[in-house]
Amino acid sequence: MNAPDTAALTGEMLQLGRGARSAARALREASTATKNYALRAAAGAVRAQGTTILAANALDMSVAAALSPALRDRLLLDGARVSAMAQALEDVAALPDPVGRELARWTMPNGLDIARIATPIGVIAMIYESRPNVTADAGALVLKSGNVAILRGGSESAHSSAAIHAALVEGLRAAGLPEAALSRVPTTDRAAVGMLLSGLEGTIDLIIPRGGKGLTGRVMAEAKVPVLAHLEGVCHVYVHAQADLAKARALVVNSKMRRTGVCGAAETLLIDRAVAKSHGLPILTDLANAGCEIRGDEEVCAIFPGAKRASDADWSTEYLAAIIAVKLVDGIDDAVAHIARYGSQHTESIVTEDKDTAEHFLATLDSAIVLWNASTQFADGAQFGMGAEIGIGTGKLHARGPVGLEQLTTFKYVVRGSGQVRP
Repeated sequence: MNAPDTAALTGEMLQLGRGARSAARALREASTATKNYALRAAAGAVRAQGTTILAANALDMSVAAALSPALRDRLLLDGARVSAMAQALEDVAALPDPVGRELARWTMPNGLDIARIATPIGVIAMIYESRPNVTADAGALVLKSGNVAILRGGSESAHSSAAIHAALVEGLRAAGLPEAALSRVPTTDRAAVGMLLSGLEGTIDLIIPRGGKGLTGRVMAEAKVPVLAHLEGVCHVYVHAQADLAKARALVVNSKMRRTGVCGAAETLLIDRAVAKSHGLPILTDLANAGCEIRGDEEVCAIFPGAKRASDADWSTEYLAAIIAVKLVDGIDDAVAHIARYGSQHTESIVTEDKDTAEHFLATLDSAIVLWNASTQFADGAQFGMGAEIGIGTGKLHARGPVGLEQLTTFKYVVRGSGQVRP
């Protein structure tokens, strides 16, 4: 860009930030009924504009040939996915309002009454790739939690995101809320991302990236404001020696192959050496029959000749494709050690009928989501009963796992006295 263009973009982005900050007070004070009305009106607009949204998505798909199959799947919209977006808006409207919740309350010996109350975070910048449905999910969750959003979708989904955003704005208008409550960065210029990361002169309170390692890594490295994110989803399934074979076969295939491009897809399979043939062989056969490439250690390749030899890099790779790394381990401690070394603290599952072993796995691993006899593909806010989600947090502070309504609030202390002074 030349200097005048840079100056114009800077001015435009700062105006977005100021508009969002101005709208934040209105959203903080908005009633539950008003927010719900906006969400339901937006859902109606999504349905009414379904043809327009699909036409916009067709434009995006027409220039997306260079994307991987996983990214094309994330980008693609059809009638069912548009209906799901509208339903998600209504599902969030039906959820309890997280703002104003009394999280704790106590009285001090001097008579001070102290309450911890949930409040909105403020202005949240959402930076995401490929998935146009994130525009609706993020808009719904940010709005219901009393926050304001600046949405920046990827260039590959620009037409789809614009069409969905237009429906959300209809909902805001219908409810009498400021349109700046859900604003959209109107340019695909990458310089706009850098400006968001700078905080737009203090108008942004939190940044949430949702996309690949390149995007998330950049955001975490360059942001001048707090970030809520996960870098990778290197998720594991461990088939223990006392796993039920039928459960193991179903869970492993579902964890890997239901949708390979989601962050909760299993990327590594660990099989107890004691059941390498009785369980491992049928499971690997199922995966291969489902079209999955298997990259195994030396022992896996010996029992399943169709496997390719895994490299050291495979144990820490998020494929987001029909590829899985497979290793034999000596019991629960060996499995946990492998996950601790190579995992990304996202989602891990154990398949076993032994309760003590399962509880040891659940207690020992420090991942955001740990499961027993359940598919890793349940790593999703909607599947947790949280409505839509805005991402999966793997950090240690503020929020971990699916980031839904409650995770988009902070809190303040409300102290009520009767004239107390501090001695």
